[in-house]
Amino acid sequence: MMDALQYPADKRFHRFFSLDPSDFFYPPDRSDRYTILEFSMFEGRSVEAKKQLIRLLFERVQPLGISTQDLEITIFETPKHNWGFRGLPGDEHQLNYKVDI
Repeated sequence: MMDALQYPADKRFHRFFSLDPSDFFYPPDRSDRYTILEFSMFEGRSVEAKKQLIRLLFERVQPLGISTQDLEITIFETPKHNWGFRGLPGDEHQLNYKVDI
């Protein structure tokens, strides 16, 4: 996230959902290392920035034993005004990172 989307080092807003193997179904051509990454973020990043994020993820999961065949990535984008956090709509916040990259 920091390298591709220029997030500050202290930006920590991640959630991880681990499923019991009996609750996680995957295609027969995937292994038990099959991983789905979903990103929910403000819209505004360039296509190239998002592609760079995807490329870096495919590159950097391999040393963890996750093959590119076992990784799927989806990016969901919504306007800032559709977010609410710290008591305000997202478009009324001053962020400490850039979205339009």
